[in-house]
Amino acid sequence: MTVSMGMDQAKREAMAEAVTRVLADTYALYFKTHAYHWNVTGPRFHDLHMLFETQYNEMWVATDEIAERIRALGVKAPFSYAEMDKHAQVKSEATKTDANDMIADLLAGHEQVAATLRMTLEKAGEMGDEATADVLTPRLTAHEKMGWMLRSTLG
Repeated sequence: MTVSMGMDQAKREAMAEAVTRVLADTYALYFKTHAYHWNVTGPRFHDLHMLFETQYNEMWVATDEIAERIRALGVKAPFSYAEMDKHAQVKSEATKTDANDMIADLLAGHEQVAATLRMTLEKAGEMGDEATADVLTPRLTAHEKMGWMLRSTLG
């Protein structure tokens, strides 16, 4: 079926590719945050367990909205972890065992997602894609806030 929404196919595909990178980074960070939630230990266990849970729940909900934006652009969202991984700058492996190292790893992930979002928002501006910008701008705010919380937790 033809998509007719004021953007030609090449622009829609370019935007969808950029949004797919946002989705992939968000999904990888979601998984890493969830894994750290399961595995954090130590005297700050409860606080970190709850902080990580709050953050992974927020990202989980966001992945659906981001993927739906890809679909609205007339492009298929990724079908596999492997496809998602090839688009991600954030690596989903949760390899840290020390609580502070987990926090620092998640902070780096949020900073990367924010950088990916900024590049995608710039592209959306260049292409006049306000709808994508409307979906992604709150995501940038959320990742900057989560990063601030993690940075503040490190001291």
